[in-house]
Parts: sequence; structure tokens; C-alpha cells
Amino acid sequence: MSPTESGLTPAPDDTLGDPPAPDPRALPPAATTPAAGPLLDDLAHWPPADTPAGPFALVPVDPDRDLDRIAAWMNDPAVAAFWELAGSPEITAAHLRPQLAGDGRSVPCLGVLDGVPMSYWEIYRADLDRVARYYRARPHDTGIHLLIGPDRDRGRGLGTALLRATADLVLNQRPRCGRVLAEPDLRNTASVAAFLGAGFHYAEEIRLPEKRAALMVRDRAHRHQL
Repeated sequence: MSPTESGLTPAPDDTLGDPPAPDPRALPPAATTPAAGPLLDDLAHWPPADTPAGPFALVPVDPDRDLDRIAAWMNDPAVAAFWELAGSPEITAAHLRPQLAGDGRSVPCLGVLDGVPMSYWEIYRADLDRVARYYRARPHDTGIHLLIGPDRDRGRGLGTALLRATADLVLNQRPRCGRVLAEPDLRNTASVAAFLGAGFHYAEEIRLPEKRAALMVRDRAHRHQL
């Protein structure tokens, strides 16, 4: 089962400024070698991005600190419908473990907005992932999975704003990356709409073993036009 997005609501596009200096209120990055590795250009030390709702930082997951929080989000019915990880914290731990013990091609993160953890993200090398077997991958393609955790943060445009900010962050910090990708379930129309609002375009339908997905793409060449 490959994770997808959940809890996103379409919202008008937002214009984001340049990333500010690191926010001292953000949680410190976990000391994990994969997150500080070369495959994702030292993601553990990426600066926060500016958003209309405040500074937003991707903070690599520390399971001792973050497992219970993420597991609680996974048990929200709106999230579980697409992530399919409801149940005990060990189910979530088993999902995180291969990424945390891997080579850094996929890094699980908390999304920290204005100092508050409120979302879960996976930033991954799509060209090195099994998804590359289902589309025409290019070197350094970078993928995104996400969920918005607390129900209060859904339905007010945050999904679109954070997707745009995160895509910009990837392109700013990964100069060799020409495209940011996502593959939400086609049934998750709110998620697809949020990606469209964040400057992604629908490229094609891809058939993964567990779902029919919309391949959503944000190209570096067109990032300032959408």
C-alpha cells in the first residue's frame, strides 16, 4: 500500500514570498542520517518557508517524540480512508521504520506551522521509488505524500498553501530537481483540486497496484506561471 494525501480542501491560490530565516520555535530536526543525506540534499537542514498562515517547516520525524501524534492522525477516519494505517501505534511505526532505517530516498517529516506540528509529510525521490515503474521518470524527480492532521486545520485553504510552499521549498533546496510530483488517489477529488490550486498540473492517470492515481506535476520551468 502506497500512502496518498488526505484531509485537503480546494482553496484559492496563494502567493508566497521568499523563505525567511529559520524559525526558532520550530521543533529541532531529528538526528537521523537519512534526513541529512545527499539523496534529498540534506533535508534535515532546509529552512522554513513563508506561508500566509505563518512560517512552515519540514521537521524529520523522531519516533520517540512523534509516533503517538502521527498514529492519532492515522486513526482519523478522513485520513484512514486513504492512508489505511488505522490501528495501534505499532502499525504507524512499521510504516515509518523502513524510511528511518533506509538510505534517505524517503524522509518522513512533521509539518510545523507557526511552531505547531499539524501535518505529516513524506518527501521522496520518485525516480528511485517503485512509482518510477509506472510513469516516465526523470533523474531527481521528487515526490510528496501528505496529510493534514487536526480536523480544525482542514477546509480553510491550508492544504493548497502548504503544498505550494513545500513544492517551492523542494525546488529551492534541490537545484537538480526539475519536477515535484504527487500521485493522489483519483477518488480523492479534494486532494487533486488542492494540488491544482497549488500550481501542479494533471499529467496523466497511472495505475498503481493498489489504486488508480492522478499524476500531479509542478515543473520548475513553469513554477512562476501557475
